[in-house]
Amino acid sequence: MRLQTDIAIDRPASEVFEVVSDMSLNTTWQKGMQSCVWTSAPPIAVGSTYDQVAGFGGKEILSSFRVTEFEPGRHIRIISTKSTFPLDITRAVTPTTNESCVVRAIVAGEPGGLMKLFNPLTKLLVRRSVKADYQRLKELLESP
Repeated sequence: MRLQTDIAIDRPASEVFEVVSDMSLNTTWQKGMQSCVWTSAPPIAVGSTYDQVAGFGGKEILSSFRVTEFEPGRHIRIISTKSTFPLDITRAVTPTTNESCVVRAIVAGEPGGLMKLFNPLTKLLVRRSVKADYQRLKELLESP
């Protein structure tokens, strides 16, 4: 499974990147995200780690992640190191003007366990969930 979503946000790229690269903020804009806690000391860099608890499809998903790519202000890639739903997530922020940008999210992965049996449905649900999450991010960041 691989999906990509792009969304224009009317906020400076630097501000948007601060939010999408700080995984502890995922709970503020990603539905089903119960907790995200950095397990390594700041600042965020290649090798930084965090743990998260999320709910998806009625199941609790416990995951650990590691930052594998990091370009401050522009790009972060995280890969799960332990999870029942392994993921590889890239978030990139590209300025379009001084006050706006485009966020590109690429999510790749395959469900494990029983979720694998429902793979076509799982893909559809993940696609909807990711699009809705980035729409929530847009609304959160553009609200006064």
